[in-house]
Amino acid sequence: MNAEAPIVPANLSGLSDKELRRLENRIARKYSGKVPWIAVVWAFGNLAVWLSLWPLVFSGLLPLWAAFPVATVNMALVYLPTHEAQHDIIARPGTKLRWLNELVGHATSWMLVFPFQVLRVTHLDHHRHTNDPELDVDITTKAEGPWQAIWASIRNRQPDAKRNHDYAASLVRNGRPGLIMLSLAYKLGFIGILGTLAWNGYALDALFLWWLPYQIAITYILFFLSWAPHHPGKETGRYTNTRSWKSKVGNIGSMGMQFHIVHHLHPYIPLHLTPAAYREMRPILEARGCRLGDN
Repeated sequence: MNAEAPIVPANLSGLSDKELRRLENRIARKYSGKVPWIAVVWAFGNLAVWLSLWPLVFSGLLPLWAAFPVATVNMALVYLPTHEAQHDIIARPGTKLRWLNELVGHATSWMLVFPFQVLRVTHLDHHRHTNDPELDVDITTKAEGPWQAIWASIRNRQPDAKRNHDYAASLVRNGRPGLIMLSLAYKLGFIGILGTLAWNGYALDALFLWWLPYQIAITYILFFLSWAPHHPGKETGRYTNTRSWKSKVGNIGSMGMQFHIVHHLHPYIPLHLTPAAYREMRPILEARGCRLGDN
Protein backbone atom coordinates (compact mmCIF):
# COMPACT_ATOMS: atom_id res chain seq x y z
CA MET A 1 0.00 0.00 0.00
CA ASN A 2 1.25 3.48 -0.87
CA ALA A 3 2.43 5.44 2.18
CA GLU A 4 0.12 8.33 1.21
CA ALA A 5 -2.94 6.14 0.76
CA PRO A 6 -5.54 6.22 3.55
CA ILE A 7 -5.35 3.33 5.96
CA VAL A 8 -9.12 3.05 6.36
CA PRO A 9 -11.04 2.13 3.16
CA ALA A 10 -14.24 3.98 2.28
CA ASN A 11 -16.42 0.94 2.90
CA LEU A 12 -15.88 -1.17 6.03
CA SER A 13 -19.06 -3.24 5.82
CA GLY A 14 -17.38 -6.27 4.28
CA LEU A 15 -14.46 -6.45 6.69
CA SER A 16 -14.17 -9.12 9.35
CA ASP A 17 -13.49 -8.42 13.02
CA LYS A 18 -9.88 -9.47 12.51
CA GLU A 19 -9.46 -7.12 9.55
CA LEU A 20 -10.95 -4.21 11.49
CA ARG A 21 -8.58 -4.89 14.35
CA ARG A 22 -5.63 -4.96 11.97
CA LEU A 23 -6.59 -1.56 10.52
CA GLU A 24 -7.12 -0.13 14.00
CA ASN A 25 -3.69 -1.31 15.14
CA ARG A 26 -2.03 0.14 12.04
CA ILE A 27 -3.45 3.56 12.86
CA ALA A 28 -2.43 3.22 16.51
CA ARG A 29 1.16 2.36 15.57
CA LYS A 30 1.25 5.39 13.27
CA TYR A 31 0.72 7.69 16.27
CA SER A 32 2.98 5.93 18.77
CA GLY A 33 6.62 5.11 19.32
CA LYS A 34 8.08 8.62 19.57
CA VAL A 35 9.10 10.45 22.73
CA PRO A 36 6.37 12.98 23.64
CA TRP A 37 8.75 15.82 24.45
CA ILE A 38 5.78 18.09 25.01
CA ALA A 39 4.92 16.03 28.10
CA VAL A 40 8.50 16.27 29.40
CA VAL A 41 8.63 20.06 28.97
CA TRP A 42 5.14 20.30 30.44
CA ALA A 43 6.16 18.29 33.51
CA PHE A 44 9.27 20.23 34.45
CA GLY A 45 8.03 23.62 33.27
CA ASN A 46 4.89 23.29 35.38
CA LEU A 47 6.93 22.13 38.38
CA ALA A 48 9.34 25.06 38.02
CA VAL A 49 6.51 27.59 37.89
CA TRP A 50 4.85 26.19 41.01
CA LEU A 51 8.09 26.02 42.99
CA SER A 52 8.94 29.60 41.99
CA LEU A 53 5.68 30.86 43.50
CA TRP A 54 6.91 30.15 47.03
CA PRO A 55 9.97 32.43 47.12
CA LEU A 56 8.12 35.06 45.07
CA VAL A 57 5.28 35.16 47.61
CA PHE A 58 7.55 34.86 50.66
CA SER A 59 9.66 37.80 49.44
CA GLY A 60 6.65 39.96 48.65
CA LEU A 61 7.42 40.14 44.93
CA LEU A 62 4.14 38.41 44.07
CA PRO A 63 0.89 38.92 46.02
CA LEU A 64 -0.74 35.77 47.34
CA TRP A 65 -4.03 36.57 45.61
CA ALA A 66 -2.22 36.51 42.25
CA ALA A 67 -0.24 33.37 43.02
CA PHE A 68 -3.30 31.37 44.09
CA PRO A 69 -4.88 30.92 40.62
CA VAL A 70 -1.45 30.11 39.13
CA ALA A 71 -0.90 27.46 41.79
CA THR A 72 -4.35 26.02 41.09
CA VAL A 73 -3.58 25.71 37.38
CA ASN A 74 -0.20 24.14 38.23
CA MET A 75 -1.91 21.53 40.37
CA ALA A 76 -4.48 20.74 37.69
CA LEU A 77 -1.72 20.29 35.11
CA VAL A 78 0.44 17.96 37.22
CA TYR A 79 -1.37 14.71 36.58
CA LEU A 80 -1.16 14.32 32.82
CA PRO A 81 2.66 14.11 32.52
CA THR A 82 2.81 11.54 35.29
CA HIS A 83 -0.04 9.72 33.54
CA GLU A 84 2.12 9.50 30.40
CA ALA A 85 4.90 8.04 32.55
CA GLN A 86 2.54 5.55 34.20
CA HIS A 87 1.93 4.06 30.74
CA ASP A 88 5.65 4.14 29.81
CA ILE A 89 4.82 6.44 26.89
CA ILE A 90 7.92 8.60 27.37
CA ALA A 91 10.19 5.55 27.28
CA ARG A 92 9.54 1.83 27.52
CA PRO A 93 11.44 -0.44 29.94
CA GLY A 94 14.91 -1.27 28.66
CA THR A 95 15.24 1.78 26.41
CA LYS A 96 17.87 4.52 26.72
CA LEU A 97 15.48 7.16 28.02
CA ARG A 98 13.80 4.91 30.57
CA TRP A 99 15.31 7.05 33.34
CA LEU A 100 13.50 10.09 31.94
CA ASN A 101 10.16 8.30 31.98
CA GLU A 102 10.63 7.43 35.65
CA LEU A 103 11.98 10.88 36.52
CA VAL A 104 8.91 12.57 35.05
CA GLY A 105 6.65 10.28 37.05
CA HIS A 106 8.42 10.76 40.38
CA ALA A 107 9.16 14.47 39.96
CA THR A 108 5.52 15.39 39.44
CA SER A 109 3.31 12.96 41.37
CA TRP A 110 4.45 14.16 44.81
CA MET A 111 2.72 17.49 44.23
CA LEU A 112 -0.56 15.56 44.33
CA VAL A 113 0.59 13.79 47.51
CA PHE A 114 0.82 10.37 45.87
CA PRO A 115 3.83 8.14 45.26
CA PHE A 116 4.34 7.54 41.55
CA GLN A 117 4.34 3.78 42.06
CA VAL A 118 0.90 3.92 43.66
CA LEU A 119 -0.55 5.94 40.80
CA ARG A 120 0.94 3.53 38.27
CA VAL A 121 -0.28 0.31 39.93
CA THR A 122 -3.79 1.57 40.63
CA HIS A 123 -4.25 3.28 37.28
CA LEU A 124 -3.21 0.21 35.32
CA ASP A 125 -5.69 -1.73 37.46
CA HIS A 126 -8.36 0.74 36.34
CA HIS A 127 -7.52 -0.08 32.73
CA ARG A 128 -7.76 -3.80 33.38
CA HIS A 129 -11.10 -3.55 35.20
CA THR A 130 -12.80 -0.43 33.82
CA ASN A 131 -16.28 0.04 35.32
CA ASP A 132 -16.12 -3.21 37.26
CA PRO A 133 -18.00 -2.38 40.48
CA GLU A 134 -15.63 -4.47 42.59
CA LEU A 135 -12.22 -4.09 40.93
CA ASP A 136 -12.14 -0.66 39.26
CA VAL A 137 -10.37 1.70 41.68
CA ASP A 138 -12.12 4.65 40.01
CA ILE A 139 -15.64 3.28 40.26
CA THR A 140 -16.36 5.71 43.10
CA THR A 141 -16.36 8.60 40.61
CA LYS A 142 -19.48 7.12 39.04
CA ALA A 143 -22.43 9.50 39.42
CA GLU A 144 -25.71 10.36 37.71
CA GLY A 145 -24.71 13.88 36.73
CA PRO A 146 -21.92 16.47 36.88
CA TRP A 147 -22.87 17.99 40.24
CA GLN A 148 -23.21 14.55 41.78
CA ALA A 149 -19.77 13.70 40.34
CA ILE A 150 -18.22 16.78 41.96
CA TRP A 151 -19.78 15.89 45.30
CA ALA A 152 -18.60 12.28 44.96
CA SER A 153 -15.02 13.43 44.42
CA ILE A 154 -15.17 15.52 47.58
CA ARG A 155 -16.83 12.79 49.64
CA ASN A 156 -14.24 10.24 48.53
CA ARG A 157 -11.42 12.30 49.99
CA GLN A 158 -12.58 11.52 53.50
CA PRO A 159 -10.39 9.12 55.54
CA ASP A 160 -12.93 6.28 55.60
CA ALA A 161 -14.00 6.64 51.96
CA LYS A 162 -14.45 3.57 49.78
CA ARG A 163 -11.92 4.95 47.30
CA ASN A 164 -9.13 4.67 49.89
CA HIS A 165 -10.04 1.06 50.58
CA ASP A 166 -10.20 0.30 46.85
CA TYR A 167 -6.71 1.72 46.32
CA ALA A 168 -5.33 -0.33 49.20
CA ALA A 169 -7.03 -3.47 47.87
CA SER A 170 -5.54 -2.84 44.43
CA LEU A 171 -2.03 -2.56 45.87
CA VAL A 172 -2.46 -5.80 47.81
CA ARG A 173 -4.00 -7.56 44.80
CA ASN A 174 -0.99 -6.56 42.68
CA GLY A 175 1.55 -7.70 45.24
CA ARG A 176 2.57 -4.20 46.37
CA PRO A 177 1.21 -3.92 49.95
CA GLY A 178 4.32 -1.99 51.01
CA LEU A 179 3.09 0.95 48.94
CA ILE A 180 0.24 1.45 51.41
CA MET A 181 2.69 2.59 54.07
CA LEU A 182 4.53 4.73 51.52
CA SER A 183 1.24 6.43 50.66
CA LEU A 184 0.61 7.07 54.34
CA ALA A 185 4.09 8.57 54.66
CA TYR A 186 3.31 10.96 51.79
CA LYS A 187 0.07 12.06 53.49
CA LEU A 188 1.80 12.57 56.84
CA GLY A 189 4.60 14.46 55.13
CA PHE A 190 2.06 16.73 53.46
CA ILE A 191 0.38 17.46 56.79
CA GLY A 192 3.77 18.00 58.40
CA ILE A 193 4.86 20.52 55.76
CA LEU A 194 1.60 22.45 55.97
CA GLY A 195 1.77 22.39 59.78
CA THR A 196 5.35 23.61 59.81
CA LEU A 197 4.50 26.46 57.45
CA ALA A 198 1.53 27.45 59.60
CA TRP A 199 3.61 27.25 62.81
CA ASN A 200 6.12 29.67 61.29
CA GLY A 201 3.54 32.22 60.21
CA TYR A 202 2.88 31.03 56.67
CA ALA A 203 -0.55 29.47 57.16
CA LEU A 204 -2.22 31.47 54.40
CA ASP A 205 0.65 30.72 52.01
CA ALA A 206 0.28 27.01 52.71
CA LEU A 207 -3.48 27.28 52.24
CA PHE A 208 -3.47 29.18 48.94
CA LEU A 209 -0.32 27.76 47.34
CA TRP A 210 -0.86 24.07 48.03
CA TRP A 211 -3.82 22.84 50.12
CA LEU A 212 -6.68 24.66 48.37
CA PRO A 213 -5.19 24.40 44.84
CA TYR A 214 -4.72 20.69 45.53
CA GLN A 215 -8.36 20.25 46.54
CA ILE A 216 -9.67 22.17 43.53
CA ALA A 217 -7.34 20.33 41.16
CA ILE A 218 -8.29 16.87 42.44
CA THR A 219 -11.97 17.71 41.90
CA TYR A 220 -11.19 18.94 38.39
CA ILE A 221 -9.02 15.93 37.54
CA LEU A 222 -11.52 13.35 38.79
CA PHE A 223 -14.34 15.08 36.93
CA PHE A 224 -12.62 15.23 33.54
CA LEU A 225 -10.30 12.24 33.64
CA SER A 226 -12.62 9.79 35.33
CA TRP A 227 -16.31 10.68 35.47
CA ALA A 228 -16.90 12.44 32.15
CA PRO A 229 -15.17 9.99 29.74
CA HIS A 230 -16.66 6.90 31.43
CA HIS A 231 -20.17 8.14 32.22
CA PRO A 232 -22.52 6.39 32.90
CA GLY A 233 -19.91 3.82 33.94
CA LYS A 234 -22.00 0.71 33.32
CA GLU A 235 -20.31 -1.00 30.36
CA THR A 236 -17.22 -3.18 30.81
CA GLY A 237 -16.54 -4.16 27.19
CA ARG A 238 -13.32 -3.09 25.49
CA TYR A 239 -15.13 -0.83 23.00
CA THR A 240 -17.89 0.41 25.28
CA ASN A 241 -16.31 1.02 28.70
CA THR A 242 -15.46 4.61 27.76
CA ARG A 243 -16.50 7.09 25.09
CA SER A 244 -15.69 10.14 23.04
CA TRP A 245 -17.68 13.22 23.97
CA LYS A 246 -17.98 16.94 23.31
CA SER A 247 -16.93 19.06 26.28
CA LYS A 248 -18.33 22.55 26.82
CA VAL A 249 -14.83 23.73 27.74
CA GLY A 250 -13.22 22.14 24.70
CA ASN A 251 -10.48 19.55 24.45
CA ILE A 252 -7.87 21.72 26.17
CA GLY A 253 -10.23 22.67 28.99
CA SER A 254 -11.07 19.01 29.53
CA MET A 255 -7.36 18.09 29.43
CA GLY A 256 -7.62 16.07 26.22
CA MET A 257 -10.25 13.72 27.56
CA GLN A 258 -12.76 14.17 24.72
CA PHE A 259 -10.94 11.33 22.95
CA HIS A 260 -10.37 9.12 26.00
CA ILE A 261 -11.71 6.10 24.14
CA VAL A 262 -8.51 6.04 22.07
CA HIS A 263 -6.42 6.06 25.23
CA HIS A 264 -8.23 3.03 26.65
CA LEU A 265 -7.94 1.13 23.39
CA HIS A 266 -4.31 2.07 22.78
CA PRO A 267 -2.78 3.52 25.96
CA TYR A 268 0.68 3.82 24.39
CA ILE A 269 -0.43 6.74 22.15
CA PRO A 270 0.72 10.10 23.59
CA LEU A 271 -2.04 12.35 24.84
CA HIS A 272 -1.40 15.15 22.32
CA LEU A 273 -1.80 12.71 19.41
CA THR A 274 -5.09 11.10 20.52
CA PRO A 275 -7.31 13.63 18.66
CA ALA A 276 -5.63 12.88 15.33
CA ALA A 277 -5.65 9.14 16.01
CA TYR A 278 -9.33 9.31 16.93
CA ARG A 279 -10.34 11.13 13.74
CA GLU A 280 -8.53 8.60 11.56
CA MET A 281 -9.84 5.68 13.60
CA ARG A 282 -13.43 6.94 13.91
CA PRO A 283 -14.97 4.88 11.03
CA ILE A 284 -13.58 1.74 12.65
CA LEU A 285 -14.92 2.75 16.06
CA GLU A 286 -18.32 3.41 14.51
CA ALA A 287 -18.25 -0.06 12.96
CA ARG A 288 -17.41 -1.44 16.41
CA GLY A 289 -20.48 0.20 17.98
CA CYS A 290 -18.49 2.53 20.22
CA ARG A 291 -20.12 5.43 22.07
CA LEU A 292 -19.01 8.42 20.03
CA GLY A 293 -19.82 12.10 20.44
CA ASP A 294 -20.05 14.88 17.87
CA ASN A 295 -16.31 15.62 17.84
